[in-house]
Amino acid sequence: MLTGSLFPRLRCPRPLQFFVVLFLHFYLSCHALDAQPLQAPPNAKSSFTVRLMNIEAATNETFRYNATLHNGSNKTAVYELTSPVPDGWMIAYKVDGNRVTSLNLEATKSQDISIEINPAINAKPDKYKIRVKAASGVDTLTLDIEAVVKGSYGVELTTPTGRLSDEVTSGSQKEIHLVAKNTGTLPLNDVELSSQLPSKWECSFEPAKIAQLEPGKTVDVIAKLNVPDKTIAGDYASTFTVRNANSSAQAAFRIIVKTSLLSGWLGILVILLAVGLVYYLIRKYGRR
Repeated sequence: MLTGSLFPRLRCPRPLQFFVVLFLHFYLSCHALDAQPLQAPPNAKSSFTVRLMNIEAATNETFRYNATLHNGSNKTAVYELTSPVPDGWMIAYKVDGNRVTSLNLEATKSQDISIEINPAINAKPDKYKIRVKAASGVDTLTLDIEAVVKGSYGVELTTPTGRLSDEVTSGSQKEIHLVAKNTGTLPLNDVELSSQLPSKWECSFEPAKIAQLEPGKTVDVIAKLNVPDKTIAGDYASTFTVRNANSSAQAAFRIIVKTSLLSGWLGILVILLAVGLVYYLIRKYGRR
């Protein structure tokens, strides 16, 4: 009997003895469970799943899939992640924001994996099926995902002649003719124009905003540039930008500032007056 073997000399009321024995049974049972190795249920299986297996985007965007890898075995496994992709495509696997090519996963544990795919810039609109493989010494799991390429976004900003320089007179306004072109296969909506100019320079655009720019189409834009008075003559760098939510482009422009003709004559007149004054002073006081 348990009470007789464990407590041969224990003399206490029977109710108290009963609770002591019950406590010892519970304590020994818990330690026995802790000593046993962790085992997966007989019907547990490893799995490789994804929340959204079909994503549609443009060629210059990144396809992102949120996957979960589960190790259903009763021992730690190292899973190697591989996937064949079309030529020019790139695929990356990320865990907690870090790029990985393999994953050490403990028994019965799961891990979230971000799969990022970048299509080739010349990928044709189509549905591409990609198989991702997670292989270990225990098992090999596969995950089938789809990347639906709907086209590409692209925009270009230049001038009708391709020339990216112009001249302007200090203190005047200059109209610069620009051309915005949709070089992609998808329409561009809400296209805006902006500029980066030297200090105190100003610029406005006509039109200031393009509601929609269809693929292959162009829109003429006039940039009205105001150069402050007394700007020193020389070369100045300016940048014009066209952008929307999907694409952007810049045109680096060289502005050559010249002084006005009147300012030039005034400068010459000042020089002549200075020379005449020096000559007068020499004639008047030079003989003393």
